[in-house]
Amino acid sequence: MTTATPRQSTKRADAVRNVERILDAAIICLSQKRTATMADIAKEAGLGRVTLYGHFATRPLLIDAVVAHIIQRGEHTLAAVDLDGDPREALARLICSSWQLVDQSRAVIAAAEDDLSPERIRQLHDSPATRVQLLIERGRGEGLFRADMPVSWQIAVLHQVLHGAGAEISAGRLEPADAADLIVTTVFAVLDT
Repeated sequence: MTTATPRQSTKRADAVRNVERILDAAIICLSQKRTATMADIAKEAGLGRVTLYGHFATRPLLIDAVVAHIIQRGEHTLAAVDLDGDPREALARLICSSWQLVDQSRAVIAAAEDDLSPERIRQLHDSPATRVQLLIERGRGEGLFRADMPVSWQIAVLHQVLHGAGAEISAGRLEPADAADLIVTTVFAVLDT
C-alpha cells in the first residue's frame, strides 16, 4: 500500500479547492450570462485558464460538472422533504421543493440545454427522478394516480413542466410567485384518476 506524501496531499487538496472554486464561479457566471465563456469563469474563480482547462477541457464538460454539482446539493434539500402520508400531498411538497431548486438554477439549466444532450440532462436527473417515481407508483397503487400511461412519461411531463415554468418566468409570461401552484395543478391534471 502506498501512502500520499505531504506534498501530494497538499496538491490534491489544492486541486479539490480549485474545482470547487471553478464550479462556484461557473454558477455565478452562468447565472449572469448563460453564454459565459471559460475565460469569464476562470477570471471569476481567480484562476488562470490553464488551471481551468486542466480540470475541464471543454465548456460542455464544465457545464456537465456544474449541473451534477447543483443536483447533488439539491439532493440534500429533497431528501429532507416529508414523503410520508397521502401520496398526493407528498408529491405536492416534493414538487414545491423541486421548483425552488429549479428556480434558483434557471440560468444554469438554460446553459445546460445549450451544451448538453437531452439524454445527458435526463441521466443527471436520474436520482431525483427515482424519488418521484416511487411516489407516483405508490399513488397508483392506492388508486390516486392514473395507471394508463407509463410512469416514465408522467415523470417526463413533471420534468418538462418544472423547466417550462422557468422558461416562462424568464420570458416574463409567468410571475415567480405563481409558479409552484401552477406546476402542481398542471402535474395533477396529468396524474389524477
